[in-house]
Amino acid sequence: MNRIIPLDQARHLPFWRRPVTLLFLMAAAMPVAFATWTALLNNFVIEAADFDGADIGWLHTVREIPGFLAVGVIAIIIFMREQVLGLVSLFLLGGATALTAQFPTLGGILTITMLSSIGFHYYETVNQSLQLQWIDKARAPKVLGWLVAAGSAATLVAYVLIVMTWEAFDLSYNTVYLLAGGTTAAVAVFCLLAYPQFEAPNPQVKRMVLRRRYWLYYALQFMAGARRQIFVVFAGFMMVERFGFEVHEVTALYLVNLVANMVLAPLMGRAVYSYGEKVTLVFEYAGLMAVFLAYGGIYYFGWGVVLAATLYVVDHLLFALALALKTYFQKIADPGDIAPTAAVAFTINHIAAVFLPALLGYLWLVSPGAVFVLAAGMAGVSLMLALLIPRHPAPGHETVLTRVMPAPAE
Repeated sequence: MNRIIPLDQARHLPFWRRPVTLLFLMAAAMPVAFATWTALLNNFVIEAADFDGADIGWLHTVREIPGFLAVGVIAIIIFMREQVLGLVSLFLLGGATALTAQFPTLGGILTITMLSSIGFHYYETVNQSLQLQWIDKARAPKVLGWLVAAGSAATLVAYVLIVMTWEAFDLSYNTVYLLAGGTTAAVAVFCLLAYPQFEAPNPQVKRMVLRRRYWLYYALQFMAGARRQIFVVFAGFMMVERFGFEVHEVTALYLVNLVANMVLAPLMGRAVYSYGEKVTLVFEYAGLMAVFLAYGGIYYFGWGVVLAATLYVVDHLLFALALALKTYFQKIADPGDIAPTAAVAFTINHIAAVFLPALLGYLWLVSPGAVFVLAAGMAGVSLMLALLIPRHPAPGHETVLTRVMPAPAE
């Protein structure tokens, strides 16, 4: 096992072996597998297993079960260091993605999706915790913005290759999944072997933490999870089912998203730094309300493919502002609460995700537009909650309500 190095001594290491460099490497490796899986998914399940709206809803319900169980990370980090758990989870995500096309049936796709989802959600839980522990509060918004941009840049390379080679070389789903998943798994192994174990100065509480003063953060996480499912499950599915997008066309749309993220994500991090979490989250949720209502208009009024593609890009960009939710929690949290609360927050974020995709899959069969109108309502609730965030959140000043009523200690 690699030696343990206190975080404040890591600055003496070569630049490529420092904690922030590891965060950037992981940020680049994860979306190579996950984003490739996402880009091919809708075409793969329709062509290989003849999925309809109900089937895709069940697939995403299964995919979100490990997110609901992310609280299990608290038990695992009693025996395994967070850094190791994060990299093992990253390897599982890559390995399962590599094998996806080997199981072209409903049961097979659900099973391999469950495995890759365990890797993804446990990695994301730990990764969020490590980011907030390893990056100081003053630099966090800007660095988190650059981490988003790094992930987008790495995925851009993979997507460019798909667009350029899918038809030219008549690639198969199996080939692309093997290459993308194998790359992520290889990076995880390299990181396990090449980096020391970094020790943050504040030991993390290794039990479930639920504090009343974090209630607004929990509520925002719940609404974010419910709202996000509609975009993740149905926005891309709409592009394939309604407008007949093929693999290279869906991937080209993702490419536009990635380029925009590379350019704008650092600016979004700077915006959070300059204007604060409240302003940026209010802007995000207001924008999402408009986007989801316009999605509904595509079905109710027959608006065309150009608008749908534009909305998809804008939708994706607005979600990048969610980094403000991370920095809001970083500012109000006790330092030792970061790891257990990251796990609890992931579970809260996925409560609706366990049942919502399947239920909305049936609603989709009746009225696709109603699904997006419901999402607009969820964004409206998030907007109202975001108005409760103070301009300068801190322990004891978690919401604007603390001006008129004391914040509870727990």
